[in-house]
Amino acid sequence: MKYLPISPELFAKNRVKLSQQMAPNSVAIFNSNDIFSTGADSTVPFEQHRNIFYLSGVDQEESILLVFPDAKKDAYREILFIKETNDHIAIWEGAKLSKSQATASSGIKTVYWLEEFESVFSKLMNDSTRFYYNNNEHYRQAVEMETREDRFLKMVKLSYPTHELLPNFPIMEALRGVKESEEISLIKTACNITEKGFRRVLGFVKPGVMEYEIEAEYMHEFLRNRSKGFAYTPIIGSGYNACVLHYIENNQECKDGDLLLMDVAAEYANYSSDMTRTIPVNGRFTARQKAVYQAVLNVKNQATKLLVPGTMWDAYHVEVGKLMTSELLGLGLIDKADVQNEDPKWPAYKKYFMHGTSHHMGLDTHDFGALKSPMQANMVFTVEPGIYIPEENMGIRLEDDVVIQAKGSPVNLMQNIPIEIDEIEALMNSN
Repeated sequence: MKYLPISPELFAKNRVKLSQQMAPNSVAIFNSNDIFSTGADSTVPFEQHRNIFYLSGVDQEESILLVFPDAKKDAYREILFIKETNDHIAIWEGAKLSKSQATASSGIKTVYWLEEFESVFSKLMNDSTRFYYNNNEHYRQAVEMETREDRFLKMVKLSYPTHELLPNFPIMEALRGVKESEEISLIKTACNITEKGFRRVLGFVKPGVMEYEIEAEYMHEFLRNRSKGFAYTPIIGSGYNACVLHYIENNQECKDGDLLLMDVAAEYANYSSDMTRTIPVNGRFTARQKAVYQAVLNVKNQATKLLVPGTMWDAYHVEVGKLMTSELLGLGLIDKADVQNEDPKWPAYKKYFMHGTSHHMGLDTHDFGALKSPMQANMVFTVEPGIYIPEENMGIRLEDDVVIQAKGSPVNLMQNIPIEIDEIEALMNSN
């Protein structure tokens, strides 16, 4: 892995929180993700399942974490199963984790080779009555294939039909939504790497460059700072492309007079950052561009102040809608009649700002986190309003990552990334 070692204390704390929420006499299993083939002998780069990483720090394929808080023997309350290195693996792939290395990374003392899993698991399931399966009920989940966890659950249902089956998602959603200080530090590191990429790009962008060239500049800076790359597929859209919310082709020329929307950020140690900035290709905003840009920035700044403990998700977005409505009225994009006659299910402002303003962020860019209960301190949210005017070939979105505080306004983890009009223009014209 490119990232620096993480203290196992983080993962130990996360396991304690999980154990405290589990029902009596229950076993929980967390599998690594599959390795996916692209055809022939090629595979997609491995991405660890975020839940097993959150609880163990193990970043290796074919690993299994077992948690059994009520086990009769202390040694069986937390167990890691990892793939044993053989001569072939050592030569072709490099050695996998040793048992001592797995303990050092996770803080888990009981480590078995993967081949021992079946016998140990069978013994512990016979001592338990409930089983937590690792499922994904994220509100934006997009699972289109059978996962390793799906296959594992089928086996459990067949082999242990009397066990009560419980989804772990409600627990993991609540736990992962509120970050430990170590997690916030890792997210901040990802944000700092993103800042370096953005500052590099400010000195690179000019009329005639291709969107993919800008993507390459980000990747260069990310990799040289211990990131494995993008936290999500980058959106680098110039001109009209900025009005396509999930534009990812990044294959067009950036033209003089156009704006360039860049929704792109680095990961670090599997933790995401999530940034959007919009800049003028030629280094100077027009008066119209400045007006729309400032309106978006105003909404972002005011929306950020609403992210405090006790705020409800739905109510927050209603208030942000009011802020955006006011700005759009000021720009002349909508009028009072539009507001008076609007459909409550699709308010007038949605014509120009059709997506949500904030989402949880952490191990996943759209991270696990409760949405139907009040916001809490140490939740990390994006704030990302936008105004999209296709008829003017103009799309502007601005996005920062913030941490809710017990008291006062959120802390902006991207406060050092340029966002004010004057600063962006000055940096783009400094050479």
